[in-house]
Amino acid sequence: MRVLHLVLAPRLSGAEVLAKDLAIDQSLEGMAVCVASLLPAQVEFLPLQDELQKHGVQCWFPPRRMRIAGKLWNLFLAVRCFRPDVIFAHATIPSFYARALPLRVPVVYVMHSAINDFERPLFRRVEHILSGRARVVVGVSEQGLTDYVQAIGPHPSMTVVPNGVDLRRFAFTDGAGHNGGAPQLVQIGRYAPVKNQLLTVRAFGEVVERVTDARLVLHGVVEDADYQCAVIHLVRELGLADHVVVAGPRTDVASVLSESNVFVMPSRAEGHSVAFLEALATGIPIVASRIPSFAFASGFPGVQLVDTDNVPNYADAVIAALGQARAQRSLAGLTLRDTAARYRAIAHQVSSRQLAVSTR
Repeated sequence: MRVLHLVLAPRLSGAEVLAKDLAIDQSLEGMAVCVASLLPAQVEFLPLQDELQKHGVQCWFPPRRMRIAGKLWNLFLAVRCFRPDVIFAHATIPSFYARALPLRVPVVYVMHSAINDFERPLFRRVEHILSGRARVVVGVSEQGLTDYVQAIGPHPSMTVVPNGVDLRRFAFTDGAGHNGGAPQLVQIGRYAPVKNQLLTVRAFGEVVERVTDARLVLHGVVEDADYQCAVIHLVRELGLADHVVVAGPRTDVASVLSESNVFVMPSRAEGHSVAFLEALATGIPIVASRIPSFAFASGFPGVQLVDTDNVPNYADAVIAALGQARAQRSLAGLTLRDTAARYRAIAHQVSSRQLAVSTR
């Protein structure tokens, strides 16, 4: 079995990191695997690229940005050279490119987006044209499939495969984050309005009035540079520069979580956040928005789902979380092993169908 994973850009974001983990798992299972992208790799992703290659996974990343025709040609060359039996296209734009090419290779469209992509008229029109070219539509949550059906209509093969966390890297450690240093809050997520870092900074401004030595660390890929600048400006405006670090992405997320006391995630929307799962696995107290994607964790110890738009309420929840110990949580069905098994099954399913069609 030969599997190609297509991503938009190799970067330290949930969909791309999951694709990396799946590729390594499939390679260890004896499959030939390639990870390809439409955009060049970001510098922060290079250690993960090295990890992929050490596990025998081919990487096909363009050296520079290209126009639409160049992206299609580069992807065509990747498919022609690698000869995959199945393509997993992670996110909407990669799936458009994979299905626009005149290929007989089955394409599995994986819907990772935190927002409903099909609220955009252009995306709806393109998906209506290309929908039949997807062998399977995978949602990382039920909400994703619901959005798809409402905007596009039912697809003959739709399934939910939740994201999973690698418990070998993200494990519960009792007492982590309580080393006698200043209490630290952390938010991990790309800089974009949907992630609501501005809300976190405002709430932290109230937290630090009561916990004067508290620190806030923000980590994430800079997707929207103007939004990140707005975050930095707000930090300065509120006089929090000595307490807040606005930083880029980190490869050692497990270390960041172990060094922190509270994980916050006030997102307006999520697909099925990998960062949220990683935080759950480590046992760190969590304060997150009350959105459908997080509802599954509402009964977990040390997890508060609150109205984060209410800044005083958000700040109160953080104060409460700072007084909580870490808690062990069962993530049965939400591990990387669980997720990888589902993707392997889909790969075998669609490649078997393709073989049956080609032999008729």
